[in-house]
Amino acid sequence: MKDIPKLTADQIEVKVKKVGEKGVVALLYKTARVDMEILDEVCGPMNWKCSYREVKGNLYCTISLWDEEKSQWIDKEDCGIESREDEEGNQKKGEASDAFKRAGFKWGIGRELYSAPFVFINAENAPVEQRNGKWAMRNPFTNFTVKQIGFDDDGRINLLTVSDGKKLV
Repeated sequence: MKDIPKLTADQIEVKVKKVGEKGVVALLYKTARVDMEILDEVCGPMNWKCSYREVKGNLYCTISLWDEEKSQWIDKEDCGIESREDEEGNQKKGEASDAFKRAGFKWGIGRELYSAPFVFINAENAPVEQRNGKWAMRNPFTNFTVKQIGFDDDGRINLLTVSDGKKLV
């Protein structure tokens, strides 16, 4: 098996976590699709699999990789949480995706995100306003993206630039 590569800028998503008077707090994350692409690249599409099971109301995902040397599947698993509230029943889908991504972290996919710096985008670059007594982004459709990322010799993030699609923020 090849080594798990570090995530590239285009594989990392930016989500606004909290909006306040002075700006927004943003988080870096990866999607389950990114994990699948990395597993295909590193292991080959036929040499990994996943399965799900429920334990005491929690959904667990197991990602298994084929170990050619041992001639057996090696498993790593984790549980997820419901991440969406909508009327379309996507709560369980979000829970399954979260469990998959967390199991992927156990294999080392995106583990470098744990070293991400605190990301604060000031109100000058992410305009905010009060609505019904709560702070919100003036344009809720603003999409932030990672434009550049770098890592030190220990694999920790040491360079990060974020854009709103028009300028670096």
